[in-house]
Amino acid sequence: MITTRIKTLLVAMCVGGSASIAGAQTIDPIIEVGKQRAAAAKASQAKVDRLADETAGLLSDYKTVMKQVDGLKVYNARLERQIANQERRIRDIDASIAEASVIQRQIPPLVVRMLDGLEQFITLDMPFDLDTRLGNIEAVRANMDRSDVTSAEAFRQVLELYSIELQYGRGIEAYTDTIELAGAEREVDILRIGRVALVYQSTDGAETGAWNKDTQSWEALSSGDYAAAVRKGVRIAKKQATIELLNMPVSAPEAN
Repeated sequence: MITTRIKTLLVAMCVGGSASIAGAQTIDPIIEVGKQRAAAAKASQAKVDRLADETAGLLSDYKTVMKQVDGLKVYNARLERQIANQERRIRDIDASIAEASVIQRQIPPLVVRMLDGLEQFITLDMPFDLDTRLGNIEAVRANMDRSDVTSAEAFRQVLELYSIELQYGRGIEAYTDTIELAGAEREVDILRIGRVALVYQSTDGAETGAWNKDTQSWEALSSGDYAAAVRKGVRIAKKQATIELLNMPVSAPEAN
């Protein structure tokens, strides 16, 4: 009986061992598959992480590019406004050039009329510095025929002559000149006080006179009344004496 039990136990052990061996052989492939799945999942996660990083990088680049695009839009809008302003200026300049051409053609006749009017004024004015004043007019007339003198320059020269004539009415001047008195040429000192008075005095001080606007001639004055004043005025004009009040012959305006 004991022998029978031992045999039964051995049989059971053999059967259990066989079962354990068989179970071990069944689990190993499952474990291997699990390892493979884990490796695949790890690889997939790594790929997902890489794609996520790439997506974040692309999103950052996209935002940067969009900021640049917005900046370029603002820049282009400003350039468009500048171009529009430049086109308006070009149109204005073209119009000015067209007008300037017309004005340039009108300047020479205007200059001629201004010179003629100035010459007539000088001829009717007091006869002081006539050679210089009329000579300046002839010089400008000569310049108008020169190819290197533009119409604008000729116009500027005429305006300068008008300015000089304007200054004559505000200053005092003394110079030596030769005038005709009683049919003879006499060297005298001329004193001009603006355009109010133009008087003369002989170099020896013996004769004093003034220009009469009405008769357009030189007339002698009483030496006792004006000789000393004219002599003093000549010294003042030459800066040889201090300025003071002078008794001068002045033509009073007449009522029409």
